[in-house]
Amino acid sequence: MVGRQLPFISLFIPAYLIVFLSGRKGLKEAWPAAFVAGVIFAGVQFAVANYWGPYAVDVLASLTSIVALTVFLRFWKPKTTVRSAGYPESVPTLSLADSVGAWTPWILLALVMVVWSHFRIFKEFQISVPVPWLHNAVYIALYRKPYAAIYDFQPLAAGTAALTATLIAALLLRASMQTFIRSGVTTLRQLLLPGLTVLLIVGLSYTYNYSGMAYTLGAALARLGKWFPLASGFLGWVACFLSGSDTSSNLLFGNLQVAAGHQLGISPVLLAATNSSGAVTGKMISPQNIAVGVTTVGLTGKEGEILRAIFWHSIAFAAVLSLLAFAQAYVLRWMVP
Repeated sequence: MVGRQLPFISLFIPAYLIVFLSGRKGLKEAWPAAFVAGVIFAGVQFAVANYWGPYAVDVLASLTSIVALTVFLRFWKPKTTVRSAGYPESVPTLSLADSVGAWTPWILLALVMVVWSHFRIFKEFQISVPVPWLHNAVYIALYRKPYAAIYDFQPLAAGTAALTATLIAALLLRASMQTFIRSGVTTLRQLLLPGLTVLLIVGLSYTYNYSGMAYTLGAALARLGKWFPLASGFLGWVACFLSGSDTSSNLLFGNLQVAAGHQLGISPVLLAATNSSGAVTGKMISPQNIAVGVTTVGLTGKEGEILRAIFWHSIAFAAVLSLLAFAQAYVLRWMVP
């Protein structure tokens, strides 16, 4: 279901960004490029999410859209070229070796994720362990069944796939051991606080679910009645803003949305998907993600400026998503599987 909501929004994002940067005049001149980028990205995103799996959706959509737009710009140019402040007038031409080197990590990541997903390697050597004194010890009155508590240890999960792609890229690019270790340490420093935050949020979410708080809050929010889908996207937005992670957002409010859906007679699949899609709209303003982003591009210290610049755009995306969810709940029901 997420694969039917996000492509709808992704279709308009390139045009939205052009308006944000250059106004309506910019969109009037550059709409063909926005059309190509948006249609290709949304189309691949929809196809991969609905017919392949969730592991390489945005990776493949992004790469395909970049390639398509690059090819398109070989044959078409806007009448006016606007350069950002500090952008050089002439850009040095990269050699074929430099271009291949720059693209290699991303292409390898996409290929490894596709292979991992297609052959379901992440489930190999999986060990399922019932959690002592918790497995089936909590009874969910809403569903009239005990609450399972099983820990699935997956040594070949998606993170292992990313690490495998990194190792292959390092070998192909002949990176020295010193460079490889230094890059790993730098990444660890960048992700230490966001990772700790996600870890704590995941722990909180399990407490939140097994204590019954998620279902109690779901019952309270169900008082919104038929208007609940309008709030559904913003719940995911808030959760991702606080945690910085789509996964943590789903852990925090996913069960709440499902519980509310059961009590209101609204598709739980729709509301769970809207929570996940809403998290995507809140990711851009999450302090953890902004902190990592500014470190990567050398804008450390400008976190507040970036947050102010994009806050209302994040709200706008969440509002559009909530309106879409409302329509899917009552008018566009055929979109819900």
